[in-house]
Amino acid sequence: MVATRWGICSAGKIAHDFLVALKTLPPEDHQVVAIASRDLSRAQEYSKNHGVRKAYGSYAELAEDPDVDVVHIGVINPYHLSAALLFIQAGKNVLCEKPLGMNATEVKKMVQAAQEKKVFFMEGLWSRFFPVSEKIRSLLSKGSVGEVMLFHAEFGSPQLTIPRCVEKELGGGGLLDIGCYCVQLACMVFNREKPESIVASGLLHDTGVDKTVSIILNYSGKRQAVLTCTMTARMPNRASINGTKGMIEIPSPFWCPTELVINGQKEEFPLPPPTQKLHFTNSTGLRYEAEHVRQCLLKGLKESPILTHADSELVNSILDEARRQVGVLYPQDKA
Repeated sequence: MVATRWGICSAGKIAHDFLVALKTLPPEDHQVVAIASRDLSRAQEYSKNHGVRKAYGSYAELAEDPDVDVVHIGVINPYHLSAALLFIQAGKNVLCEKPLGMNATEVKKMVQAAQEKKVFFMEGLWSRFFPVSEKIRSLLSKGSVGEVMLFHAEFGSPQLTIPRCVEKELGGGGLLDIGCYCVQLACMVFNREKPESIVASGLLHDTGVDKTVSIILNYSGKRQAVLTCTMTARMPNRASINGTKGMIEIPSPFWCPTELVINGQKEEFPLPPPTQKLHFTNSTGLRYEAEHVRQCLLKGLKESPILTHADSELVNSILDEARRQVGVLYPQDKA
């Protein structure tokens, strides 16, 4: 079977972890053929460190490389749209890091472009592809905890000293960086249903981005999701799915989980160890979304059945409304 040939757009921290994660998969299935950065020396450094044959000093060069099947985009949030459109227009399949866009309007532009060019396109919400998430979907489809009445998730991490997290022009803000994990899981648990109402309250940083936000999503049948994210303090970072017949607990870190507690019974889903130091928790788990992309490409799919284009639009539209209520406005919202 032919290997999936990856191109890497960006030589940042997530790109490093993605490259390390790919090394946990069979080399005959996944090959990294090129990496691009706007700083050629960075691309060359990553190329040497990870054994990648080609290094480019521009994204356009990567887009023109005929050996690349699919591009992983790991640039910062405000550049997702331009980078994705560049590769899509070049006829490349694309896996773009979360959040897919700065708002739902950007997401729709990318999706429309991918559909017109008939290329595979997916948001890199890696949480959806972990074995724990697969198990949760199976349990919920079987009604193992009855009807889900309440979902709770919290993500708190001290990040106020990180420029990309607090600067508006860098796409900062807790909702886009970590709150999206709470929202995406709520959307998965409630089976892609659109909430009947969204209630958000938050506190802003001096830069105008959100630093603490709580969201209540009200669903039909008097069901509810209660979500909290903050960049000011560490939280237990757990999630729970509470049904009429039982409870599913996702211990910390719920967004990249290796454990699940089902009605008091714990199951473990260990990750393969990394061959190099990682920047983010459990990042070898990026292997699951990478392998999912490969399987979609082998089947000729243009979108993932697990994380559809509509899923990404729903998550980003909820984030938009929460930001609107809290009072966070990005330059991209005025476009």
